[in-house]
Order: sequence, then C-alpha cells, then structure tokens
Amino acid sequence: MTNRLLHTPEGVRDIYGEELKRKNTLKEKLKALVSSYGYSEIETPTFEYFDVFLNDIGTTPSKEIYKFFDSENNTLALRPDFTPGAARAAAKYFLDDKLPVRLSYLGQTFTNSSELQGKLKEVTELGLEYMGDPSVDADAEMINLAVQVLILSGLTDFQLCIGNAEYFKGLCQYASLDAETIKDLTENIRNKNYFGTLDALNDVEISDEIRETLQSFPDFFGGAEVLSEAAEKVKDIPRSLDAVKRLQELYKKLEVYGVEKYLTFDLGMLSKHDYYTGIVFRAYTFGTGEAVIRGGRYDNLLKAFGKDKAAIGFTVVIDQLLLILNRQHIEDRESRKKSLVLYTPERFEAALKKARDLREEGTDTAMTLISDKKDMDGYREVLSRKDFDAVYFLSEGGEEVLS
Repeated sequence: MTNRLLHTPEGVRDIYGEELKRKNTLKEKLKALVSSYGYSEIETPTFEYFDVFLNDIGTTPSKEIYKFFDSENNTLALRPDFTPGAARAAAKYFLDDKLPVRLSYLGQTFTNSSELQGKLKEVTELGLEYMGDPSVDADAEMINLAVQVLILSGLTDFQLCIGNAEYFKGLCQYASLDAETIKDLTENIRNKNYFGTLDALNDVEISDEIRETLQSFPDFFGGAEVLSEAAEKVKDIPRSLDAVKRLQELYKKLEVYGVEKYLTFDLGMLSKHDYYTGIVFRAYTFGTGEAVIRGGRYDNLLKAFGKDKAAIGFTVVIDQLLLILNRQHIEDRESRKKSLVLYTPERFEAALKKARDLREEGTDTAMTLISDKKDMDGYREVLSRKDFDAVYFLSEGGEEVLS
C-alpha cells in the first residue's frame, strides 16, 4: 500500500523542477502572444454537465469521457475538450453583440482511454476561439496565429496543412452517396488508404468523373498549385468549387501575413466527426507523428447552445509541444539563470544582500544556511549536478564562488 501511495495512476504524472519552469515560461509567452491579438481569457469549469460533450457537440467518444454523478444524480463530465464549454459560455455571455468574440483558454483536459499507449490522460491545452465572423479573414487570422504560436515556442521547421471539409461534402452530396458509404470513404481518405477508397466505391453507382475525383484525393496535397487542379475536377459542383475558391482566397490573405512558406494544402484532410464544417488545419513537425496543432471552422456548434453564429478555433497541447522542443534540442533562449547562496550563521546579512543583488540582475536565487564549511561535503552532489549556474559560499573567510 505504501508503494502505491507514491505512484500516480496510469496516464498522469508529476511535473516539477526545470521541466515545470520551462512549461510555465512557455505558457506565459503564449498567453502574452494571443492577448496581443485581442483575445480575452476565459476559464470554464473543469467539469460540466455531460450533455455539453454529447456526440453531436463534442469530438470525444462517450466511452473516453470521465463521467460521474453529483448529489442530485446529474451526470457530470471532466472536460475532454475545451471548445464545447467555451461555446456554451460564449452563447450565454457574449454573442448578443454584432462584434465577433475572441476567446482564449489555458488549462487541463482529460481523456479516459485505455488505448492511449503511454500517452497522457491529463494534458495542458492552449486554445483560441474566434466566434461570430464567417469570413475568410477570420480563417486567415486564426491560421496566422497558429503559425506564430509555433514560431514563438522556438520551432523553425514545421508545416501547417490546410483543407476544407466542404470539398468532400460537396462531392458526396452531388453523387447522392448514402451515409454508410460516406463514413467508409471518410475513414479511408483520412487514413490515405487508396485501395480502401477503391473498395468503398466498388459497388457504388456514380459517374466515372466523380469516381476518379474521389479516388484522386492523395493527389490534392502540396503547395497552392494543387488547388487549381482540384478546382478543375469539380467545376460543375458549386459546393466543392466554392470550397477550393475559399482556400485560394485564404492563401492570398496568408501571403499578406507573410507565413506562406509554412503552408501546405491537403484536401484529403477529413475528420471522423461532423464537428468541422469548412476550413480545417493541422500543424506537423519532427519528433512526433501527431499534429501539434489542430483546428478548423465549426459553424454549427453554437446552434446547440441557441446561437446561430460562425466560429473557428484551434488548440495546442503544451505537454506535447514541450516534448517536441526537447526532441529537437531547442532550448528556451529566455531561460533565467539560477544561483545558490550558501552561508554560515554570522554571514546572514551579507548573504541576504548578495541574493538581493543577484535577483535584481535577473537571476533566480535561493539561500541555504549551513553551520560551517565542514558541512559543504553534503552539497558536493548538488554542485556536481549543475543545478545552478553559480553557487556562492559566504563564511567568516569571505565569499567563494564554488561553480
């Protein structure tokens, strides 16, 4: 029992020391960035009524949500995803004005899954939501901010892939595909399974042109030039053509932002959920096979809370971002120095002045009392670990710099 008390449950962990300091530094830098773009912070409850995260609202399957009951037998849930809660709060407090609403949040989310294969079940997420503006300008602002978040974190080599869910939906609507076929196609196109896509269309009665286009999704990946080819394939399908035109307009806006070198287009970027209704995007970099940022337009979500407003947003998992920075050996260039002041009882006043001076210079400084120099042997291990940039020892003999 004693050993168990020292361990955390599977999927959660303690964070401390330099790792926690680096995490907090990154969080503060990113919060300052999004605030500079006019995003107001919001803090929603850690748990909500389970209905807030139902399948037609959230992106997390019910079986992966931590659920429990309160004293009145209401079903509650730890939030697996910030967006539904932020949408609920925005609908309640902010969306009666004509002006769009910009919200940001930073906190913990929880996923109850046994299939995470060593991944954390509790993570820290930073997210932004831009509500009440259906324009391509809002799409561009959000994607630019996603790029700026990654640049500020220290990443230099990454790509942000952009798609539009309407392109695929327009094709399916035009071909009058049934729900089961759409589900099968979505899964195979999403997983880049070309042969699975062929099988899904094998017994479907559609024109050769539509069949060829649905089989061509792997070709619609690359720079802005792929958009012209994709547009040609759907020139007689207004819904899909409008989706491509929006991506082309979006690219022009992002060129003005100056972030085009980070962009790739992927019309086969589909979600297994109907959560996203238009522009979707993900950011990828070395050190992980998963997207470091996920986002998109979800214009139907706010209807669930009584407000018919457009919305777009994204989230980044801070823990994953830190892991990537570590794997890419990217150091925090603004990391503060650390010093330790050791002192004997009679040098308390001098040690206090030394520590104050170091702190005023921008160095984090700890003070530790030792009885005399003989006790220094107990600190040799600490000094050998290089936990501090500098260690000072103040005694009757004066001041020594030990490292």
